[in-house]
This record gives sequence, C-alpha cells and structure tokens, in this order.
Amino acid sequence: MESILDIQQVSKQYKTNTGLIKALNNVSLTVMRGEVFGLLGINGAGKTTLSSIIATLHPATSGTILFNGKNIYDDIISYRRQLGYCPQQQNLDEYLNVYQNLVFAGRYQLLPKPIIKQRVELLLTQFNLTRYAYNKVHELSGGTKQRLLIARALIHEPKIVILDEPTVGLDPDIRRSLWDHILQLKQQGITVILTTHYLDEAEVLSDRICILNQGTVLTIQSIKELKETHERASLEEIFLQLLAQERARE
Repeated sequence: MESILDIQQVSKQYKTNTGLIKALNNVSLTVMRGEVFGLLGINGAGKTTLSSIIATLHPATSGTILFNGKNIYDDIISYRRQLGYCPQQQNLDEYLNVYQNLVFAGRYQLLPKPIIKQRVELLLTQFNLTRYAYNKVHELSGGTKQRLLIARALIHEPKIVILDEPTVGLDPDIRRSLWDHILQLKQQGITVILTTHYLDEAEVLSDRICILNQGTVLTIQSIKELKETHERASLEEIFLQLLAQERARE
C-alpha cells in the first residue's frame, strides 16, 4: 500500500486565560491509500483537533501535512476538493429537505448541474435515503441524519473522508448499519479517517489504529499486531493497558 497522507511533527497550541494548552505534541503518522485509519483516545486526547487540522478547519501551530507527497498548503483548494468531512456536530440545513441539502453541497463544490443530479440520485440510493428525499431535516431520525451527513461528504467523490465520531449517541442497531456504509467506502477505494471512542467500532472497521493520549501518539498498529504485541484478546483490554502504563509514568 502507498501513503496518501503524511502528518509530520504536527503540534497545536491554544492560548487560554491560564496559559498555553498543548492539544497536539509533535504528532507524526502516515495514512495509507484505501485504508480505514482509526483515531482513538479518551476525551481531550487530541482526536478531533487532529482531524480538524487534516480537514483544514484549523491550522497547525507547527508541522507539515503532505497529500500525495505535496504540502496541503501549497494548493489548499485542490486538496479540499479531494477531501470529504463529516463533523461530530450535525450541521445540516434545517430549512432544506434531504434532496436540497445534497444539491446545495454539490453547488458548494462547484459541480456541474448534470453531475450534481447524477451524484444526488446515486447517494440517495446508496445510503437508503430515497424515501426521505423530500423530508425536512427536523423530520429525520438521528441515524438518518447521520447517513445524510456522510452522503453529503461524498457528493464530490473525494479521495479521503474524515468521519468524526459518526455514530455517537445512536442506538446499537443504527450504529451497526452505519458500519456497513463505512466498510462500503473502503470497498470503493476511499480512504477513511475514523475518529471514535467506541472501541468495538474501531476494532471492526479499522485496518490500523492510532491511539492518542494527551496529544501524543501512544501507538500505531493493526488490530492483529496490537493483539499479538500486547497478548490481549480485545482492543478494549489493550487500550486500558496502554492508558494505565501512561498514567504510571506520569
């Protein structure tokens, strides 16, 4: 597999009334083309900060991000055209119906009208949204809204999709159905960066796992490698073991 995204010594600091907070500290990792790359960590570990920097929502304080070997800030518009982003907080337009939300996203991406129509119809079918096409957002269930968010992120056929806590707060059966959609993205050759605190979700979906703690990388390995290295049967046991080791060092 070849790399599609290289994060090199990325740090992020925030100024507060009490001083500087280091959200990320020299994070380096490589995301491979076509994989599901899981970002794990407890609240405040830096998962959402890192995904928002990759999505160019916030600049890094220092460090470099390469997309296909080129600095993303050398041509940020071209990079953004290859990127889909599904945020943690639902931000669909409540005044538009499902169809209109997707059309608006296509126009935002400057797609030609015939392509927009084609993409919208395809995504409505792919994400089982056809029956809801003319429903307003407030009429949708949480799981349906989440499918729409992912569909919207795919309107322009991006190479990378960032899913930030895509199943948080959903019922178990709805979470499982969304897992199928995420695995389908991988089958289509789309690279997925998955931020989650559900360890079972990460274990099922991810090709490799990056565990963050207090803004630093604890480990980056496949599930198989993690289980063999730590001699544990589940990702949850490994995760808790690594956190306990870190706390013992503090």
